[in-house]
Amino acid sequence: MRKITTGLATAAGLLAALPVFAQLGTTVNQGLGYATIVGWGTQDLRTTIMLIVNILMGFLGIIAVLIVLYGGFKWMTAQGNEDQVGEAKKMIIAGIVGLAVIFAAYAIASFVIQQLVSATS
Repeated sequence: MRKITTGLATAAGLLAALPVFAQLGTTVNQGLGYATIVGWGTQDLRTTIMLIVNILMGFLGIIAVLIVLYGGFKWMTAQGNEDQVGEAKKMIIAGIVGLAVIFAAYAIASFVIQQLVSATS
C-alpha cells in the first residue's frame, strides 16, 4: 500500500509541475540547457561527459602503468626462475596492450564528442 501511495504522490507532483516545464521549454536550447534552469549547474552536458571520460581513462591508464610496474618488479625479483620471468613478461605485455587499448578508446571518444559538439553547435 505504501508503494502505491508513494507512486501516486510522485505522479501528482510531476503532473503539477508540467505547466512550469512547458513555460520553461521556450528558453531551453535544444534540451541542452535544462541544468541551468533547474539550478544544477552551468556546464554543458557534452563537456561534462567528456570530463567523465577523461577521468575514467586517466584512472584506467594509471592501473595499466601499475600493472607494467608490478610486472617489472616481479621480473627483477624472479632470481632467474623461468616461470616467474615468464609470468612477469606476460604481465608487462598485458599492461602495454591495455595502455594501447586505453589510448585508442580515448582517441575514439574524443573524436566522437568533438563531432557531436560541432554538429549540434
